[in-house]
Amino acid sequence: MSYVEVPGAKVPIRMWADPASVEDVAMQQLRNVATLPWIKGLAVMPDVHFGKGATVGSVIAMHGAVCPAAVGVDIGCGMSAVKTSLTANDLPGDLSGLRSKIEQAIPVGRGMHDEPVDPSGLYGLAAPGWDDFWGRFDGVAEAVKFRQERATKQMGTLGGGNHHIEVSLDESGAVWLTLHSGSRAIGKELADFHIGRAQQLAHNQGLVDRDLAVFLAGTEPMRDYRNDLFWAQEYAKYNRAAMMALLKNVVRKEFKKAKVTFGQEVSCHHNYVAEERYEGMDLLVTRKGAIRAGQGELGIIPGSMGTATYIVKGLGNEKAFNSASHGAGRRMSRNAAKRRFSARDLAAQTQGVECRKDSGVVDEIPAAYKPIEQVMEQQRDLVEVVAKVKQVICVKG
Repeated sequence: MSYVEVPGAKVPIRMWADPASVEDVAMQQLRNVATLPWIKGLAVMPDVHFGKGATVGSVIAMHGAVCPAAVGVDIGCGMSAVKTSLTANDLPGDLSGLRSKIEQAIPVGRGMHDEPVDPSGLYGLAAPGWDDFWGRFDGVAEAVKFRQERATKQMGTLGGGNHHIEVSLDESGAVWLTLHSGSRAIGKELADFHIGRAQQLAHNQGLVDRDLAVFLAGTEPMRDYRNDLFWAQEYAKYNRAAMMALLKNVVRKEFKKAKVTFGQEVSCHHNYVAEERYEGMDLLVTRKGAIRAGQGELGIIPGSMGTATYIVKGLGNEKAFNSASHGAGRRMSRNAAKRRFSARDLAAQTQGVECRKDSGVVDEIPAAYKPIEQVMEQQRDLVEVVAKVKQVICVKG
């Protein structure tokens, strides 16, 4: 589909979704965003749903301002994927052992490594700037300085919620590795600190929603936020790179005889801010639950723990600020999913996938998400599909 334009106070709301299918609270969030004095454009992806502060699946372009809540609290959250030389025939009939090895190598949930990851000891991890990156921790907000040890030990860990590690097969039978994670606890604490700081600023007192508080260009709070934001985005990038290196090591050891090789690694943020230029203006583009999909750029759009993931190539649609959805998007809240579904339902909907099937992850049941095929159909003018992969192993926190 092409987009539908809904009137907004300052800018129209361009929607790659049927407005009638979007919950009222999410539509109100979008209307609130469209009232911001600094806004220059708002694009809505087909995975749109209600989120804290700003709507998930929204792309907000502003001039001279940025809204920290519109980034989300998991700064830099995103996906990585790589194709391997393995095929379905190389995999054992019982995948529980491989899943267990992955879980042993990469801490999940609130877990962390006993000692910080050493990039020099991870074959395949290219980490230029690693020492410089950690050296810049001294420049982040004082409020999180005491968390340095935890931040170093959580580098290369998965987290919980919708974060996952998957072993998948594409339509030709080739094995892919994919993972989804962000900036862990340190990113959330930086986000919470700056959201709170923005809400205290005088220029934000008249906004329709205090969660939409912004920092203004040329001010000290903006400089501080940009510093911490870009550091956290970098943390998320390194976190995924470290996990992928650990995951590759597991696969190499498990399939020694196959002498596994790996293709080009694809990685993309889907909660972040970028400096981009549109219609002659330098803008700060916030993608919350959206990937960049510039012409020819590779990206990853997952479904759920029981449905397909798509490797895509951007079509460079400037009406969408060169963006696409970050996934299928939730169609019900976590609490609603827990009330409606049981562990038995989860087992039925993840049949054929080696994964957790207990009540602790019922909120991640595939039925809690929109159909990924429908989401992909709604953004045919934003991306083209390069590969479709379906998981046989899914690791959750």
